[in-house]
Amino acid sequence: MNARPAIIPAVPGTPLIDLPAMGAAASGRRWRLREADAAVAAAIGASGFDPVLSRILAARGVGADTVERYLAPSLRDEMPDPFVLKDMDRAAERLARAVIDGETIGVFGDYDVDGTTASAILKLYFDAVGAASLIYLPDRISEGYGPSAEAFRSLARDGASLIVTVDCGAAAHEPIEEAARDGVGIIVFDHHQMSGPPPAGAEAVVNPNRPDDMSGLGNLSAAGVAFMGVVALNRALREAGWFRARPEPNLMSLLDLAALGLVCDVMPITGLTRVMVAQGLKILGAQGNPGLKALGARAGVKGAPSCYHLGFLIGPRINAAGRIGHARLAFDLMTTSDEARRQELAEKLHILNAERQEIEAEVQAAAQRDIEVHQRHADDVIVSAGEGWHPGVIGIVAGRLKEIYDRPVIVIGVDGGAGKGSGRSITGVDLGAAVSAAREEGLLTSGGGHAMAAGLSIEPSRIGDFRRMVNDRLARAVTLARANRSYDIDAVVAPTAVTKSFADLAATAGPYGPGNPEPVFALLDCRAEYIKIVGKGHLSLTLASDTGETARAIAFRAEGEALGEILSSGRRIHVAGKIRADDWRGGDAGQLQIADAAPAL
Repeated sequence: MNARPAIIPAVPGTPLIDLPAMGAAASGRRWRLREADAAVAAAIGASGFDPVLSRILAARGVGADTVERYLAPSLRDEMPDPFVLKDMDRAAERLARAVIDGETIGVFGDYDVDGTTASAILKLYFDAVGAASLIYLPDRISEGYGPSAEAFRSLARDGASLIVTVDCGAAAHEPIEEAARDGVGIIVFDHHQMSGPPPAGAEAVVNPNRPDDMSGLGNLSAAGVAFMGVVALNRALREAGWFRARPEPNLMSLLDLAALGLVCDVMPITGLTRVMVAQGLKILGAQGNPGLKALGARAGVKGAPSCYHLGFLIGPRINAAGRIGHARLAFDLMTTSDEARRQELAEKLHILNAERQEIEAEVQAAAQRDIEVHQRHADDVIVSAGEGWHPGVIGIVAGRLKEIYDRPVIVIGVDGGAGKGSGRSITGVDLGAAVSAAREEGLLTSGGGHAMAAGLSIEPSRIGDFRRMVNDRLARAVTLARANRSYDIDAVVAPTAVTKSFADLAATAGPYGPGNPEPVFALLDCRAEYIKIVGKGHLSLTLASDTGETARAIAFRAEGEALGEILSSGRRIHVAGKIRADDWRGGDAGQLQIADAAPAL
């Protein structure tokens, strides 16, 4: 059995207190205490765990008999046989034959974080087992998403007799069939939704979201599938005696790359995915991928790596390469053994990310003007399009607008006679399925995705028809999803609980993400003091209770928004958010990252 996690002493918190009456919250959502079985929480607490942590765990379905295993997730305990994935046996056998026979293996990856991390996993593994490989990452602007016949021909001309597509390929019927006719083998490692049969020319299509896959591993991103793929290939090579004369690679060393792909592709952090992310964060905090560590240092990552660091500091810089530069920069960072080159690439990605932020702000402002002028915020699904909007930032802008308007948003950048779009959804609304349906109806040139995100290509003349179609299809789902949404509070705490030690306590039930939400804490009946604007529209402030207790807090992008107005009102307020360590002040200092606020009544 795994060693029991250290028990952290109780901190000031009253997790079972009822929420008081309040005015309208900035988010428009109704606050409620997250449901948790009181008996289960008490049983966990009886084992010596802090009462706040006990409630957090009970609210996430953890029982007293599973708490220790949950708090110390082990890949050895949770890793399924990789061959439960449909076609994994065929993929592993063909890849093993290529390695043993000295074939050159091509890898065609996507240009986002998930695609580049999956490509890096394969490249590093192939290098470790002595296999020759070639990597092809398309240009987002000139080539777009997914494999093309020309890309496959390019890899074949350079010597690849077998090509693995990662984070794409499940819908690439024509390029794959053409490659097969030319005698090139194709293996697909993908995770996007499939509405029909796999490409007929592929030797194997490994996708946990293909209709006939019964593995139950639909939460894996492409990086997760690629990791499962190298586990399966490693076993096949071992059984073939490949490692009698050479050392076996350390597969665990690839988990930080898998974790980055999983987090940045917004996969549910539950089950196997949660374990892979937890172990990947440990790997990154120890030896870790040198490129990720260099980029993290340049991005200002301090302390033990977390999902926040992956999703908001490292991930955006990796993504900046594929969005406004070329994904090869990020791939090279993760795979180079040259320290000087690594530092150079980390700096380039940091600069590209700053440029990306400026472009993103311009596109977001233009999209918001379009939405307000045409009253698109009255639609259940917002579809906003504009000429010249950079296709490298439309996905990020869609995500920001989704948060502002609290409904699915699709942003389309039009360049001449072609439009490229990216969408982000809200929980409970399957945007990927709607986009796939629009493609099948002939409204889109191409398109697909998963529940929370989708991409598409469209002729500008069809945008109006597409807007009507997605609204007709998703109107009921959006209405139900928004009606049932609330802002769930895990515990009410005193200002003195806003400390690093309390943040560390809450983090023990992580890693957090979709499906395993990070705990939200409420501070009641306080006033916001010493408010000042920092950065680009962020509000830094101190929360003070009537008893004189205080806590430092920050509200990101709150200036001029409903949240900022409530915080600046001078009234008694209730606030809710996430407690994090304050690395700037150090020591045991903490900070509440305010996500919502409401007037106290």
